[in-house]
Amino acid sequence: KSGLDPGGAWHAWGMACLKAGNLSSAREKFNRCLKPPMDLNQLNHGSRLVQDVIQYLESTVKPVLITDDDYFTTLRELEATLRTRSLSLETMCEGKIQHNSYYQECLFYLHSYGTNLAIISFYMRHDCMREALLHLLNKESPSEVFIEGIFIPSYESGKLHMLENLLETIDPGLESWGVYLIAACKYLQRKNYYHILYELQQFMKDHVRAAMTCIRFFTHGAKSYTELGGKQTWLLKIKDHLKVYLQEVSRCSGRKKMAFTFRKKMSATDVSRHINTVDLQMEVTKFLHQCESSGTSQMTGSSLPTLFGNNNMKMDVACKVILEGKNIEEGFGIAFRVLQDFQLEATEVYSKVAKQLVKQQKYSEIRQLLKCVNESGVAAKNDGDNIILNCLNEFKNIPTEDLDNLIQDMDNDENKIQAYVMCNKLRSAYLVSVRQEKTRAVQLVQHVRQLAESSGDDVVKAICAQWL
Repeated sequence: KSGLDPGGAWHAWGMACLKAGNLSSAREKFNRCLKPPMDLNQLNHGSRLVQDVIQYLESTVKPVLITDDDYFTTLRELEATLRTRSLSLETMCEGKIQHNSYYQECLFYLHSYGTNLAIISFYMRHDCMREALLHLLNKESPSEVFIEGIFIPSYESGKLHMLENLLETIDPGLESWGVYLIAACKYLQRKNYYHILYELQQFMKDHVRAAMTCIRFFTHGAKSYTELGGKQTWLLKIKDHLKVYLQEVSRCSGRKKMAFTFRKKMSATDVSRHINTVDLQMEVTKFLHQCESSGTSQMTGSSLPTLFGNNNMKMDVACKVILEGKNIEEGFGIAFRVLQDFQLEATEVYSKVAKQLVKQQKYSEIRQLLKCVNESGVAAKNDGDNIILNCLNEFKNIPTEDLDNLIQDMDNDENKIQAYVMCNKLRSAYLVSVRQEKTRAVQLVQHVRQLAESSGDDVVKAICAQWL
C-alpha cells in the first residue's frame, strides 16, 4: 500500500527461514528479492544480499572431515549426503567436501545468483581447486577471474605446485590453460615476482621466456663484474633453456607443426645467436671479474654494461674490456669479437677508448691501440688516422712530445696536416705541405699562410710567402 520496495522484507524473511533451518522456504523467499548478475564474469562476488546468505550458511556449519575410522555416520546423514550430492557437484572434492546440505545450499545460491568469481572463490575456500578450475574452463571465464579467484590464492597459500599438478592432470598439453598462464606471467612481471614467474615458466616449458627471466636474474642490481662473476650460474641456465628449446624445435620440425601455441617461439638461427651471446658474455664476465680482482680495473660507471643490452651498451662493454686489462692488447681480442659478432661501429668504439686513454694520460697505449687496430685485418685505410683526429678534436693539451709521436704515426699526409692545424702547429703543417705534389702543395701552403695570418704568426706567414 505504501509503495515501498518489498525486497528488504523478503530478504529478512528468507534469512529468518534459513536460521530456522527451513531451507526450501528460504529459497522461495529469496527468489523474490535476489537477481542473477548482468555479467557473470564481473570481478566481484555478486550482490551484498547474496554474500550475506553465503556467509551465514558457511558460518553455520563447520567442515567435518570424514576419516577412515569414522564408523558412526548415521543412516540419516548418509541419506542426506546421497540426496544432496547430485545437486550441483558432479565431482566431489577429495575427502573435503562437507557432507552437509548447507554446503549444497551455498552452491545453489551461488549458481543461481552469484558471479563466476564467487563460485570459484567458494570452491577454493573449501579446498576444491579441481572444481574451481573445471568451472573456469566450462564457463570460459576471462583470465582476470583466473588470476583473482585461483592463481593469487594458490601462491599466497603455498599451493602453486598443487595448482600446476591439477592443470596438467586436466590437460597434459596445457593448451586449454595457455591464455590463463600467459596472463599469470604478465601479472607476476607487473608485480616484480620474478622467482614465482621463473618457476611458472619452467612448469609451462616456455624455455625462451624462462631464458629471458634468467637474463634479468643475471643483470639486475649488479654493481660490478665481481658481483656478476658470482651470478654466472644464471648464464648456464640461459644456455640450458635455449638448448632444450632447440631440441624441441628440431624434434617437432619432422612432424606437421609445433603445438606450442602459447609458448614464445624463436627461429633456430636467433636461438643459436643468443647462445653465442651468452658464451661471449661468460668470457667478458670472467675477464672483467679477473681485472677487478687484480685491481687493474679503473672505469666506474653508473650502470653496468652487459651484452644483453642495446648496441650502445654492447659498445660500452667493448670499451670496458679494452681499457681494463693490464694493457690494451690483453682485452683487445675479446672486444674485437664483440664488435664483429654484433656488427658494431668499430671506429666509434676505438675513438671512445682513445679519448679515455688521453684522459688517463696513457699516450703510449693509444699507439698500442692503433697497432692492434691495424693488425686486426679489418680496419679501413684511414681508421687509425680518424681515431687520432677524434682525440685531438677534444684534447688540445697533450704534451708536445706525445702529440708529435701520435701525429707521426698517422698514415696520410693530409691527415697529418689537419692534425697539426688543429693543434696550432702551423710550422709542422707547412713542412708536411711542401712535401706534397706541386699543385696540391701550393693549395696547402696557401691555406697554412691564411691561418698564420689570422692567428698573427708572422714567422710562418713569411716562410709560406717566400715558398710560394
